[in-house]
Amino acid sequence: MSLIGSIVSKILHPFGSSEAQAAEAGTSSSKPSETQAQPSSGGGSAPASTPTSGGTSSGGSVDVEAVLNDLAAKNPQKLNWRTSIVDLMKLLDLDSSLHARQQLADELHYTGDKNDSASMNVWLHKQVIKKLEENGGKVPADLKD
Repeated sequence: MSLIGSIVSKILHPFGSSEAQAAEAGTSSSKPSETQAQPSSGGGSAPASTPTSGGTSSGGSVDVEAVLNDLAAKNPQKLNWRTSIVDLMKLLDLDSSLHARQQLADELHYTGDKNDSASMNVWLHKQVIKKLEENGGKVPADLKD
């Protein structure tokens, strides 16, 4: 999977592909994700009460800020995902090395100098936020360009 695909998937589909597939197959264990698989049984308020799905609005869009703040609260490091692509990638447990960010820049068609990591990082962060919004994520107004 591409890096941008991994980022979007980890934020907008917080249960990940393996847990989602297990739930669809009916083989999920007794994890909180079970409550996600039960909304069709009439428990309309159950998903909203689970911590990981609290970022989902009734329209189906994922509250990006809520998901990332929840991950940040659980992370022992103080990571500034709002402004740093490196911290955002670390928060999602992805490789945040210069090489990985240059790969992400290639995926997103960055035309600037990839050796100017400061400029590239600012651009990458903006593009990742834009991609999250394009894929149905609810992005805070202060992060939009």
